[in-house]
Amino acid sequence: MSAKLGSEPLIHEGCAVQGSTLAAYTEIGAGTRLSNVVMGAYSYCDRSCDLANAEIGKFANIASFVRIGATDHPLDRASLHHFMYRSGDYWDDAAPDADWFEKRAARRTVIGHDTWIGHNAQIKPDVTVGHGAVVASGAVVTKDVAPYTIVAGLPAAPLRRRLPEPVAERLIALAWWDWDHARLRAALEDFRALPAEAFLERYGG
Repeated sequence: MSAKLGSEPLIHEGCAVQGSTLAAYTEIGAGTRLSNVVMGAYSYCDRSCDLANAEIGKFANIASFVRIGATDHPLDRASLHHFMYRSGDYWDDAAPDADWFEKRAARRTVIGHDTWIGHNAQIKPDVTVGHGAVVASGAVVTKDVAPYTIVAGLPAAPLRRRLPEPVAERLIALAWWDWDHARLRAALEDFRALPAEAFLERYGG
């Protein structure tokens, strides 16, 4: 996915993007589908992702084949099939079920800033993944993930903290993800070289 990024999002070939807003320095990998997604600056997803009804923060790292906000089917009706709500695809005199689509779209998945969603992970609707959290490859996340926590498994469960809670709280307070592009560049060598606590000491967090 290496490319020069800028104020306009970089969308690779074979993508389907509908009803979505992408901020500066974002990148969408080949073959990805986005529907009703808001993606913050510097976030990216690798190839063949399926993201729907989601609020994605800044600096999110989304690996290939990730699914976020997977749409669901009605479990309490006589049928599960989408002929009930995509009815116009089957009959000329039937309209889509707008109420059902509105209900789906309202079930938002929220991904925090500076998160990492591993290859082939899935995050269900109505779930929040906190700032700085990591979702391991293949995990299926059905419950909220606390900030700076690593989760794995099916269903996903906490493995450990990514950083100690006091450090995590200081990073959230520092909110470096809100720095402008020039300030990020000025701090680049420190991002590369310093452990989190030393970075906080230098930048007043």
